[in-house]
Amino acid sequence: MEGLGEPDVEVYRSRRRRVCDERAFVLAAVGIPSQVVPFQGRFLLQVATRDAAQAAAHLDQYDRENPLRRTEPQPLAPRLFPHAWVGCVGYAAWLLGVAYALSNGWVRLDAFNRGEMSGAAVRAGQWWRAWTSLTLHLSGPHLAGNLLVGLWFGYLAGRQFGAGTAWVLIVLGGGLANLFEGLIGPPGYRSAGASTAVFTALGMMAAHTWWTHRGTRQSWLREWIPLGAGVMLLGWLGSGGRHTDTMAHVLGFSFGVLLGWGAAWPFVDRRLERVPQWLPGLAAMLIMTLAWARALA
Repeated sequence: MEGLGEPDVEVYRSRRRRVCDERAFVLAAVGIPSQVVPFQGRFLLQVATRDAAQAAAHLDQYDRENPLRRTEPQPLAPRLFPHAWVGCVGYAAWLLGVAYALSNGWVRLDAFNRGEMSGAAVRAGQWWRAWTSLTLHLSGPHLAGNLLVGLWFGYLAGRQFGAGTAWVLIVLGGGLANLFEGLIGPPGYRSAGASTAVFTALGMMAAHTWWTHRGTRQSWLREWIPLGAGVMLLGWLGSGGRHTDTMAHVLGFSFGVLLGWGAAWPFVDRRLERVPQWLPGLAAMLIMTLAWARALA
């Protein structure tokens, strides 16, 4: 359609094309170009980013003036991916495998010191610590807590994003959060544990749910519930305890929000949908393998 620009913002969806075509006609009447595209058994009405707010307002007014034309509740049930457990197996294998290798002397004796987060070391160029520290834990209860919560959040993220996509984003977000804290924190800062990545998963899910429900003819309060719930869980799970690294949890959640928001854009989402899940899953494994190889070199 001429003059549409980049139709990448969804303002309405339905299982019936006629319903979307009807609303596209409403938008055309007020000079807003749009297009209807099929997606996973549904039809999406999309407009350019610059027109999204105005289009949502016109559609909301249209539905208020024509209540009998509301053919289905919004938003529809989210898409769920199968085989989310596969990524959880990989997560458990990394955490338990690293703990077993260190406790049985399979690697160099200073492996823990070479892998833990250290602000001074990161600033000196030892970037790998941002990722290797995600697999290190100070005690059995520390490992068990991150393992159980990480499996739960990881499974939910795998259902929402796909097992491979979820875990490569979790690994990237958790590592980047650690790297950022190492660069801006005090030189004496030291930490270890997977909790930063766990809160990355939480931030991803909250932001992705919030963004995909944006502009779906519901109140602003309901639109913001997913993100608000994520922040509440962050406060509940991520700020208690004497030795809790609250800043790492906040940064992990923040990077997760950025990644989840980016993945929710239709332009990105459509391309991620075409990627076989084993490929990003393999990328997540390679990132961790490269980091540990560099640490032990």
